[in-house]
Amino acid sequence: MDRERYGRCVDAQRSGDSGGREFQRVSEELRARIADGTYPLNLLLPSQRDLAAEFDVSRDTVQKVLKELAQHGLIESRQGSGSRVLRVPRTQPSVVADGRLRGGRTLGSLLGEAFERAEVTLDVFSLTSESLAAHLMVQAERIIGGFIAPESIALRLILPSVDLVLPYPRSEADPDDPRLRDRFRRIADRSTDTVSGLFRDLEEYVPSVGIAVRRAPLTPTCKLYLLNGAHALLAPYEVIERDITVESGESIRALDVLGFGAPLAHHVRNADPDSPDTLFVDSWQRWFDSVWNRLAR
Repeated sequence: MDRERYGRCVDAQRSGDSGGREFQRVSEELRARIADGTYPLNLLLPSQRDLAAEFDVSRDTVQKVLKELAQHGLIESRQGSGSRVLRVPRTQPSVVADGRLRGGRTLGSLLGEAFERAEVTLDVFSLTSESLAAHLMVQAERIIGGFIAPESIALRLILPSVDLVLPYPRSEADPDDPRLRDRFRRIADRSTDTVSGLFRDLEEYVPSVGIAVRRAPLTPTCKLYLLNGAHALLAPYEVIERDITVESGESIRALDVLGFGAPLAHHVRNADPDSPDTLFVDSWQRWFDSVWNRLAR
């Protein structure tokens, strides 16, 4: 099945990329995902359209990045067939484009391991489901290609309430400018629709598939992923200043958050109920369940 089938998330104008900086950001992230197994050997990358939507850059920037990766022998791009991973870099980049260190386990590799279990459970609390959608596309391809065969997949996703006034993204000149809020909601809705569509597609391949989305009156300060009741992953949202291009083509200086490549705290539940890792996982699982049952709707 072609990854273009999953291109529900796009058709928005992309302009005003900040040149080499955006190119470098996308290039480093794609290299890291290839290195850590998020995009495994012989599998297709997301479509150019999906990548442009995910990274909020123009398709021209994505095309230039893919051309560079192909020149280095990491991928093979064919007209009408997409880009396939040919080779894994010998070393994973130690620094992403904005200078932050990348270390430890990655979300892509941990999700890959989680989906190799017979029963897969995912509890996620996030600002949007944008990153989740990108990673789930990879796991869907593994399932459809016959590489893994989970018997059940259950996702519970908590997002901020629609009517909640979030502190980001926000125009620095005019905090009440509605254009950034509208843009954020379109991205969030598009990503959630993509995740829901993926789960519908997987009903043909997985005996039991379930997804439930609830909204809570909370502003996420970090992403939380709870995998199979055993792994807790926490990644903070770093507040940054950046230029955001709205539908009219105008560039707005804004406060936003950086989710891609954020440092990831990873804890694994073990046999010792008093160990720091077990306490970390259990406390965040209790927190998620309490919000799901008492606050989220």
